[in-house]
Amino acid sequence: MELPKDPMMLFSVINMKLRDCYSSLDELCEDMNVNKDELVNQLKAAGFEYSAEHNKFW
Repeated sequence: MELPKDPMMLFSVINMKLRDCYSSLDELCEDMNVNKDELVNQLKAAGFEYSAEHNKFW
């Protein structure tokens, strides 16, 4: 699956996947073959931070 380029769409898709399919961001990135640092930085640039405790970006 190709991830959306739009930050809001990316935020929505990643949080949906984290909620429904993955117990951690590491698991999502490994399974989807996504660079974790790039994903975190892309969402951070849009104002979102990852919470491991809640397993979501906000």
